[in-house]
Amino acid sequence: MHRALTVTCLVIGAVVVSTGCAAFDRAAKPPAMTLDRIKATNTISMGYRASSVPFSFVGPDGKPAGYSVDLCARVADDLRRELRLPDLEVRWVPVDVPTRTPALLNGVIDLECGSTTNTLTRQEQVDFSLTTFITGGSLLVLAGADLEREFRNLRIAVIPGTTTERTLAEMITKLGPGGVDLIPVKDHGDGLAAVESRAADAYASDRAILIGLVMTSQNPARFALMSRYFSYEPYALMLRRGDPAFRLAVNRVLARLYRTGDIESVYRRWFGQMGVPASLLVAMYAIEGLPE
Repeated sequence: MHRALTVTCLVIGAVVVSTGCAAFDRAAKPPAMTLDRIKATNTISMGYRASSVPFSFVGPDGKPAGYSVDLCARVADDLRRELRLPDLEVRWVPVDVPTRTPALLNGVIDLECGSTTNTLTRQEQVDFSLTTFITGGSLLVLAGADLEREFRNLRIAVIPGTTTERTLAEMITKLGPGGVDLIPVKDHGDGLAAVESRAADAYASDRAILIGLVMTSQNPARFALMSRYFSYEPYALMLRRGDPAFRLAVNRVLARLYRTGDIESVYRRWFGQMGVPASLLVAMYAIEGLPE
């Protein structure tokens, strides 16, 4: 009886071990990963924004342009070499705040090249590259407005679903009743138009984007920026979770740009009129310039 029980336990144990090994093998070889699909189709799909100047927008020639777009183009160049795909095609797909995450999760795009803030909440659904830029939330108003007044009796335009909207909503809740209204707008261009037409007292977004909006407007002297920040916004390129090989390929390009100083030419191209990078951004480049 004891011998039979021992044999039975060994058999059951072998089945458990075998099942466990099979599960381990399946987990170790996820199907249809991004690099595999890129090699099979000779195409990489990248998402871009229409008006996130100067990070991701439609240029005068009708093609995607901007700081983040340039970084993604460097990723594509590196993949052409590493995967030996000299004719690798970059398929640019327009996305906005509501569509960028679904487009990534549904496989419409492989990499989002915009102005998306890396947050822990978003990491529940997606993954992010190394940090690409650091900025913070601010307000754009018409020149001559009282920039430093308290958040009272203001109509603030903001894009729904952004970290800016969430931060403002939290601030308004803490301040209590004060007549602050958040006015939803579709994109940055609509936010600027709302201020220009006085449909809103201010447009809230990341300061670097607000500067880009002012610099590319027909009359920059009409606008002014609040001097203080009300949020911290670390940008990164958004990609799918559970794909470490593709994430490493993207991060390898970014780290090399930071480590070698080649990022300076990309910065100057899109932020040259703003002067040298802020000390916080310089520190970010140094920290994220990981060794090979």
